[in-house]
Amino acid sequence: MISPTQTSAALLTDFYQLTMAQAYCELEMNETAVFELFVRRLPPTRRFLVAAGLEQALEHIEQLRFTVADLEFLSQLGSFQSRFLDRLGAVRFTGSVHAMPEGTPFFAGEPILRITAPILEAQLLESRLLNIIHFQTLIASKAARCVVASRGRRLIDFGMRRAHEANAGLFAARAAYLAGFEATATVEAGRRFGIPLSGTLAHSFIEAHDTEEQAFRNFVGTRTGATTLLIDTYDTQRAARLVAALANELRSGGSTRAIQSVRIDSGDLAAEARSVRSILDEHGCGDVKIVLSGGIDEHQIDALLSTGVPADVFGIGTSLDVSSDAPSLDMVYKLAEYAGKPRRKCSAGKATWPGAKQVFRERSAGGEYLRDRIALTGEPPEGQPLLAEVMRGGRRLAPARSLNAIREHCRGEIGALPGLLRELREGPDDYRVTVSDAVRALAESAE
Repeated sequence: MISPTQTSAALLTDFYQLTMAQAYCELEMNETAVFELFVRRLPPTRRFLVAAGLEQALEHIEQLRFTVADLEFLSQLGSFQSRFLDRLGAVRFTGSVHAMPEGTPFFAGEPILRITAPILEAQLLESRLLNIIHFQTLIASKAARCVVASRGRRLIDFGMRRAHEANAGLFAARAAYLAGFEATATVEAGRRFGIPLSGTLAHSFIEAHDTEEQAFRNFVGTRTGATTLLIDTYDTQRAARLVAALANELRSGGSTRAIQSVRIDSGDLAAEARSVRSILDEHGCGDVKIVLSGGIDEHQIDALLSTGVPADVFGIGTSLDVSSDAPSLDMVYKLAEYAGKPRRKCSAGKATWPGAKQVFRERSAGGEYLRDRIALTGEPPEGQPLLAEVMRGGRRLAPARSLNAIREHCRGEIGALPGLLRELREGPDDYRVTVSDAVRALAESAE
């Protein structure tokens, strides 16, 4: 419960949302509005996107309220009338929400979230919903490409230190796990979301010892089970031999401690991995795995594995948490209906389709995606409807899905994508998304 002295997330919004809200109140415009959230166009480096962030979006909608402290701040600005601030203090979301399940691939123009509510309530949600869903969708989509490139190898999120502040690192870990990563180095993500944690040691630990061998022995000695050793501080091949000797010593002595893997974070990763694999195998350590990290992305993963580099695990940091090749999406939240009438934007390059809409997905007999169709909600279904009602009358219709359930759903859906869509190269996706005749006719009538 937020105390009167605390601020809330309600002010995480754009100023014009509040100026419009005041105007709606003054004009007594409070009919039902339908807003839809979608991506206008895909970045050149994306053939599909993965919907993510719905859980946090619903939490925000449920908790939408302006505290006493919020209203006091707004009153000091001199831009808002007291009767409007009184109205704002009473705002609670009373509408409905339809959304694609998290982990569902989608394409340009397809609504992934639909809000139906009195226009004041619906308008006040815009900025924060975009903020939440945009970021996690961006990261989940990047992570899904890494998963495709990894060909079943384990992926670990190492990106918190490069993320744009704490919450970005936290929710990047969630989005990456949702899309198929297996662990994160971000401890708070492990606590909050139950994501498995993974980590090793830094070069500073090695450097703090007089010898590398001493560092390895001391670190393993402090561990209760299997561990990973970082081996590229000085000479990677020499370190690999030290690791092999220590691993064999632990085994022969019956120790419960073991060296599970070695991590290489610099240099020519392909050459180093091959050399280290050869050394480990030569010394009877074929079970010790190789972890590669160091600024890599899905393209480097694909290139390494395509040439047979013996990597078992990849740690992905910067390229994931900032989605370096496509750091933003053209995601928008637009009015589709007000007071029972279709509404649309006709601006050049930014025109929208009016009316409350559904996305229908057709699949092959084997479950592979064939085509999508954007239609009005009342049209006969052609395929699987993707948007489901998740909130009605301001209340959720079901408990939140577990992150593991979302992850399994995403895994299955990524597997159902046509092979062309899973390719990493730029180019047309050739996936057919059509707009129904009824939507087109409504657009003509709404102009």
